[in-house]
Amino acid sequence: MLDNKGSFYIIDAILAIFLLLIVFLVVNAAISMPTADYSYQSKDIRTAQDVMELLSGKIDFHDQSFLGKISNILEEDENSKESIREVSEISKSKLDSYNLKNYQFRENNVLKGKVLASNGDYSKADNVNVAARTYGEYSYTLSIG
Repeated sequence: MLDNKGSFYIIDAILAIFLLLIVFLVVNAAISMPTADYSYQSKDIRTAQDVMELLSGKIDFHDQSFLGKISNILEEDENSKESIREVSEISKSKLDSYNLKNYQFRENNVLKGKVLASNGDYSKADNVNVAARTYGEYSYTLSIG
């Protein structure tokens, strides 16, 4: 006489293992599904802040930041037209190296809103984001549209 109950227990156990494996795979797939990427707008918003952080950051404790360098040029020459022209050239080449299409970089405090570097047309900008940093008496604003 064959033991039919033992065969049914083995088949039942194999089906239970397959069922658990399927449940495990479904849960694993649900956990590892990519989430929606909502960073398109926030990436643009942070662009001005990111560029200003690069301009105001130091490489190490001995180097001077870009904003410190241009502030010293302006201060040493007492904000002369020649120093403003030099700072404008330096600023334009630095900002163009970041591949910015539509920007305006100005000093607001000492030079009373003088535009140091610009590129593009703000009338066509949908969104303009702004970042500001101060170095000594000089207050710089970067607007990117």
